[in-house]
Amino acid sequence: MDLYEHQARELLHDNGVLVPRAEVVDTAEAARASAERLGGRVVIKAQVKTGGRGKAGGVRLADDPVAAELTARRILGMDIKGHTVHRVMVAEPVEVAREMYLGFTLDRAAGRFLAIASAEGGMEIEEVAARRPEAVARIAVDPAEGVTEAKAAEIAVAGGLPRETTGTIRRLWTVLTAHDALLVEVNPLVVTRDGAIVALDGKVTLDDNARFRQPSWDAADDRARDPLEARAAAAGLGYVKLDGRVGVIGNGAGLVMSTLDVVAGCGARPADFLDIGGGASAQVMADGLSLVLDDPDVRSVLVNVFGGITACDAVADGIVRALDTVPLTKPLVVRLDGNNAARGRAIIGQLAHPLVHQADTMDGAAARAAELAGTAATAGTSAFAATGTSDTSAASGTSAASGTSAASGTSAA
Repeated sequence: MDLYEHQARELLHDNGVLVPRAEVVDTAEAARASAERLGGRVVIKAQVKTGGRGKAGGVRLADDPVAAELTARRILGMDIKGHTVHRVMVAEPVEVAREMYLGFTLDRAAGRFLAIASAEGGMEIEEVAARRPEAVARIAVDPAEGVTEAKAAEIAVAGGLPRETTGTIRRLWTVLTAHDALLVEVNPLVVTRDGAIVALDGKVTLDDNARFRQPSWDAADDRARDPLEARAAAAGLGYVKLDGRVGVIGNGAGLVMSTLDVVAGCGARPADFLDIGGGASAQVMADGLSLVLDDPDVRSVLVNVFGGITACDAVADGIVRALDTVPLTKPLVVRLDGNNAARGRAIIGQLAHPLVHQADTMDGAAARAAELAGTAATAGTSAFAATGTSDTSAASGTSAASGTSAASGTSAA
């Protein structure tokens, strides 16, 4: 489970990491009131679960409460990589002397954790990692040993961080282990003009498998989840919101993952991962399709099912049932194979719906869905002129701060 920045900030603060004072609001008027309480000059930061907020114009400096209200009004409702901004964080600006990067992530292949540190943090950290990998240090951490004072010093030296960061390094490790996190990342970690070590931005990914021993996650889960993800959880569906335009539904995680890859290979980006399960009923299929069709980012939907325990005719019945209650306004591509596939295709064919298409192969279905998503997106662009925003961000009074980037190479799907 990914946390929003303000939730990650709370965890950091609760474990002794210095963070700027901040408040989270969902209206422009509330942003103005927050700015008044925080001293007038503030940073307005979009709260979405994706990086690149600064470059997208989702992080801006406001010089006074009136500017804070206007800025929040511009950012609220903004689309950033397929994520709509519903809340903003209003934070104190920080006088930055130096920006750095620091994070911990799980190295599954090696069965250990990895500390990642760089003396060059901020919006360009991903480019630094790609162009000059030697500038980003990766230090193995034995889970049994943890981050001792000596290990923290080793991490600081390897990453070119000042000695004063060792305390923060150990506190980040505490966040990781105490809260069963898979990733704890601070970008940028800054040295302020008065020498303080402050986390300006944070990203935390929690391990869902540890939910049984983290009862406090229930409330955090409700606040952190995308509304569609929360709805899917209530329906017992395996759903993850992605940043593309092709909705993907399949039965079985392996088949869905393969479908995502094929869609990407056709030049389109998946809008979601939705696994209806190997034994899904017609009602589950209907619930899943209704969910994906309700996603405003989706331009076309691909249903890829291999009939096994659940026969293809049951899946087709579920599609018909969903279309009885949900108006189909987006192209739907259906590929059925396996148990009772011919009967399922016949049921879909009887619909004779102009927006429903069938394909015999996964490659053909993915190509058609990608093509239809592009057509729908082009039509949408011609009907609604998108207003661009400048790529200006200012998470401090003197230095631009990005949305969280993943120099570790990990990303939440």
